[in-house]
This record gives sequence, C-alpha cells and structure tokens, in this order.
Amino acid sequence: MDIPETMRAMVLERTGEPLVERRLPVPRPGPGQLLLRVRYCAVCRTDLHLVDGELPDPKLPVVPGHEIVGEVVAAGEGATRYSPGQRVGVPWLGWTCGECRHCREGRENLCDRAKFNGYTLDGGFAEYHLADERYAFPLPERYGDAEAAPLLCAGLIGYRTWRLAVETTPIVDLGIYGFGAAAHIVAQIARFKGQRVFAFTRPGDEEGQTFARRLGAVWAGGSDELPPQELDGALIFAPVGALMVEALKAVRKGGVVVSGGIHMSDIPSFPYALMWEERVLRAVANLTRRDGEELMALAPRVPVRTEIEVLPLAAANEALTRIREGRVEGALVLDCR
Repeated sequence: MDIPETMRAMVLERTGEPLVERRLPVPRPGPGQLLLRVRYCAVCRTDLHLVDGELPDPKLPVVPGHEIVGEVVAAGEGATRYSPGQRVGVPWLGWTCGECRHCREGRENLCDRAKFNGYTLDGGFAEYHLADERYAFPLPERYGDAEAAPLLCAGLIGYRTWRLAVETTPIVDLGIYGFGAAAHIVAQIARFKGQRVFAFTRPGDEEGQTFARRLGAVWAGGSDELPPQELDGALIFAPVGALMVEALKAVRKGGVVVSGGIHMSDIPSFPYALMWEERVLRAVANLTRRDGEELMALAPRVPVRTEIEVLPLAAANEALTRIREGRVEGALVLDCR
C-alpha cells in the first residue's frame, strides 16, 4: 500500500476548545512500532475529559482517540508480531517501560512512565496511527471494524472494573451506575456469568432505563434511588463522586464498589458506618494486556453485541457534545477511512 505524506486528523490544540481538522505528516514507525491505517475509532468519555481540561498535562497539540481499529501498513525494526494487511485494535495504554516496580510485578497498568494513546501520544482521530506492537491486539473475527472499536476501552476498562469486583467478593446482584458505553458491554458479560444487573441512570432518564432493561437489567432506576434489594457489588462509570457514596449505601456487608473512571468529581464525606462491615471501595487505573487477551476471548462467547452509531471523522466535536449531554445509547464511532 502506498503511504501518503500527510493525513487528515482532528486535533486538540488547547483544552476547553473544539477539535480542529488539520493535515499532519504521516508518522513513520520506529523500532517495535506499527503504522496503522485507521479504519474506525470509537469516542470515549475520557476523550471528553481531555478536551474539557479535566486530565492533567496532556501533550498539546494532540490527536485524541484510543479505541482504534486499523490495518497494519508498515512495521518498524523488530516489530514482527503482525504483518501488513492484518487488522488490530489499539487501546488507551500505549507504552510502558517494563522496568519499574509495577511493570516487574505484572501491574503494567500502574507503570511510572506509561504513555497513553490520545493523551500523551497521538491517538486515533486520524487516518493513520503509530502504535507500539506490544499494545495492539488481534480482534475477534466475529466483529466488523466499527463494532469492534468500543471493545478497546468501553469494553476493556469495563471488563477490568467488573473483574476486580468479582475477584473481591462473590457477586450475584450487581449494580451499574452510569449506563453508557462501558456499562452496556459489562451488563452483557455479567448476565452471561449468571449475575443479575441493576442499572442506575441519570434521574428521569427513561430512555436510558429502557435501554438497560432491553439489555437484560432486572431493574432500572435513577441514581438517586435505592434498588429494591441489597447489592453484592456496584460498578461506577459516571464521573460523579457522590455516586460512590450512594453505591456504598446500596451494597451489603462485605460488598464492593469499584470505579472505572479516569476522572471523577470529589467524593463527598460520608459516615464511617458505610465502610464498616467490610465494604470495599476501590478504583481501576488503565488496563493490562491480560485484560485485552481475556476480553477478546470472552466477547465472542457471550456474545457481546456493541450498540453503535457511526459518524464521519469530521463530526468528532458533535460526538463529544452528545456524550457531554448524555444523548448516546451505546457508543459513538468515527469512520476514519
């Protein structure tokens, strides 16, 4: 495939401002890197946090996007995992050092020098993307390009959030707060694993509650409500710190509350009695290759169905606005071809 000199990209030049369309040089792969022709890139709430200035120290200007499905068009020296023409997916975690304590302990998601696609590295809101081959995953053949894109963050972070919950305590009744892209994937996994899903949306969001029931939730209500029974665990995907406290109120003794967000408003003070009786409050940071390998094997078995709406690359700002306003069912995906 002939590789052009320049490419279209949606660029964040200053936080708090809309993305602008630019023509940028197509990067060339260095050692261990792949050059991908991006096919589709899903839009994540983390992209919105980046644009709104809620994430510290981004690379500016930066191309957002970290749910990337692309085709390998060139490989750098030593990059031998994939061949030109192969389809791969690229997630949020873009590079780790392999040397710090966390990497040595198998917790690369906490790497002291980690780099992130669409944040400290240029991401996938573009026609081409440069990826570390270690953090590119083969995608299940079951999924088309656009359908696969949300698996790469909504799926991966959602899966890790769920996995840390079920590793903490036995869960039958699971609450999910914030029923967006991650939740709609996790709900399908939870049901496949025999769990009952209780969905919490913005108060009054009847469309969101109907969406949750359609995906198998046994109960759906506002985040200001208590469920009809105690929960074993709860996952938080909305960036609202007060929901951590509401979830603690909803879980049983020994229950667990896990936040899957990278950014959240401050958690208000709450009485110690909510933590007593061995309730657990924890958070997820990033992802590991183990998460990617496990999810890509599990998703076709469920089978997870991603609910998507495809928009052109130039509509990236529209997609971000709709996420900000809560006007999305499932996930929005940009066509970058």
